[in-house]
Amino acid sequence: MDLITVDFETYYDATFSLSKLTTEEYIRSPMFEVIGVGVKVNDNPTEWASGSKEALQEYLASFNWKDSLVLAHNTMFDGAILNWHFGVKPKGWLDTLCMARALHGVEAGGSLKALAQRYNIGEKGDEVINAIGKRLRNFSEADLSRYGDYCVNDVELTHKLFSIMLGIFPKKELKVIDTTLRMFIEPVLRLDSELLENYIKEVRVKKEALLLNSGIDKDTLMSNDKFAELLRSYGVTPPVKISPATGKETYAFAKTDEEFKALAEHPDIKVQTAVSARLGTKSTIEETRAQRFLDISSRGKLPVPIKYYAAHTGRFGGDDKINLQNLPSRGSGANMLKRAILAPNKHVIIDADSSQIEARVLAWLAGQDDLVEAFARQEDVYVRMAAAIYGKDEKDVTKEERFVGKTTILGCGYGMGAVKFQIQLKNFGFDIELEEARRIINIYRSENPSITRLWKEAHHMLIALSRADDAVLGRPGVLSIMPEYSAIKLPNGLLMRYNNLMHEQTETGMELSYTTRRGRTKIYGGKVVENVCQALARCIIAEQMLKIAAKYRVVLTVHDAIACVVKEKDANEAREFVESCMRWVPEWAKGLPVNCESGIGNSYGEC
Repeated sequence: MDLITVDFETYYDATFSLSKLTTEEYIRSPMFEVIGVGVKVNDNPTEWASGSKEALQEYLASFNWKDSLVLAHNTMFDGAILNWHFGVKPKGWLDTLCMARALHGVEAGGSLKALAQRYNIGEKGDEVINAIGKRLRNFSEADLSRYGDYCVNDVELTHKLFSIMLGIFPKKELKVIDTTLRMFIEPVLRLDSELLENYIKEVRVKKEALLLNSGIDKDTLMSNDKFAELLRSYGVTPPVKISPATGKETYAFAKTDEEFKALAEHPDIKVQTAVSARLGTKSTIEETRAQRFLDISSRGKLPVPIKYYAAHTGRFGGDDKINLQNLPSRGSGANMLKRAILAPNKHVIIDADSSQIEARVLAWLAGQDDLVEAFARQEDVYVRMAAAIYGKDEKDVTKEERFVGKTTILGCGYGMGAVKFQIQLKNFGFDIELEEARRIINIYRSENPSITRLWKEAHHMLIALSRADDAVLGRPGVLSIMPEYSAIKLPNGLLMRYNNLMHEQTETGMELSYTTRRGRTKIYGGKVVENVCQALARCIIAEQMLKIAAKYRVVLTVHDAIACVVKEKDANEAREFVESCMRWVPEWAKGLPVNCESGIGNSYGEC
């Protein structure tokens, strides 16, 4: 196969640019215009082509795309242009930005300029600055020539980067990148515009009702200072927090701030109403996202923007301002956005969710064999935990007690303390005393001694890593500790880094921290175990996704779930195949019992 490296230069101005618009919105806009494109086939010199869309269409049609791999830096952008405007569908998609994120970590600079400097392969130009506000017709011959040279240089840098990184990049992960990019570049899902319109109206009516019932003007609700003063007038001290962005004290008025949410249950009805109205007015994410979905539906199919290697653990993330990784899961309209996502005509969506995969990975990695065996026998481990907590037979465990057991299994595996556990249960509607929270946590730890030993092993591993010493962590043959990189090598061949890891002896014990974009971040044994379990779960899910993608079109992955589209007539057979893939584990995870649940529907919300 040929390797074709591409880079598009496009029209932009002060208001029409990728900094102002989403990638989908920008490329599908009537204002969009290609100024030119750089194309390099294998090691041949890069060509620069510019002209009308028809001329570029003819030029691009001269390449054998269907038997080629296409490479770009930020292929979500260049690939979408190739596909949406010129109908190009290559054999596969490659991306140096994705590769760099996985190789160097999400904290490292991933721009072409930063990577060119890192690898000392040349300098990225700045001619693009002179192109602002200029249509193709506005370029002089000399200006266009300079712009072409700039583009050619970008293509050459991208090709050099790929040649270097390819030697150290896991080949299987290239397939994961391709599968992820196809979700956006080659969209197949539709959107139900009528449902979205009705949903937006409902949300807006509900918001207006909240405002009306509060008797408070919108300016007061929307202003932090004015709202704080309103609370003070009711005799309530406004809750505060330290802003992670500025490091300064700010009002804790977000819907995720526990102290603020608690005010919704304040004894004074005026406080309850004001806080409820504020949450309803400020919490516009559902309305904004629904409007964005509706706007996309007017332009075409839904490109699914999934960011490859978005987190420190390698997990996927949302992108392009619609974050399909974080669709609402609670509330009256929780499923409406999912119901608006439709399969192609005569197709259905199969959504398969890996069951408790992190809890399973944790038990397996720690060698907590009784829990592993319980998972393998498909026992209800939540009931099992609840029986231990409440000292009764499993058959006598109530629904509420099982929920506490579930929260304990899913929440306490990484060293959670009693205060946080108490808050977590309260958020789910279960009020328990702090002493009871401590008792439950102690029972969890006594029932799972191998898991608690894993936290301690992780702590000692961190200390060794900070000293550039060798160490071990978890089940033999799964993880490799890499002192020279201050990292843990995962089974997929990529590193989970703890850059500039340092230890310090304090009055309360050994404190460890590493460098992130937010500065020094504390790290401890339980947190490392959480990182590792999430990373291992991601490794498994990615390989399962590739097995499914070999037969059916994967359209979305959300955390530990994979969605694909299949023909209606093949639905049952496809469901069996997808479930078999989701119950498969790589050789390195032999003995890990995984399981899944799946659903089928014409819409994503019906699965």
